Amino acid sequence: MMAHHPSLRILAESGLKESEWAQTLFDQFNLIEGKCLAAMSHGPLYQKRVKNAFDKKVHSRRFSEGDLVLKKVSQALKDNRGEWAPNYEGPFFVKKAFSGGALVFTNMDDEELP
Repeated sequence: MMAHHPSLRILAESGLKESEWAQTLFDQFNLIEGKCLAAMSHGPLYQKRVKNAFDKKVHSRRFSEGDLVLKKVSQALKDNRGEWAPNYEGPFFVKKAFSGGALVFTNMDDEELP
């Protein structure tokens, strides 16, 4: 912390001695530092609450080979139909299901998707 001495006018107006003024300044600094630490710890707690709320809505599904599934269309691809564009494409067959949840699809003609 940088040493900062108040002017004589400020000390006279406040009615404090320089040591009392320094103690007041130090107390204010500690209060601000405490609020900063509280704000920094609030971020991860908020993120955890958002994650838990999202995870409550997610239903994990296990797919096995031969299941019929629909694939969600990426919204990044622009379609001239706008909101009338389909949200899903398919149906597809699950050709291979891996332990981590990754899937390999084939279309109805048994052609593997990229």
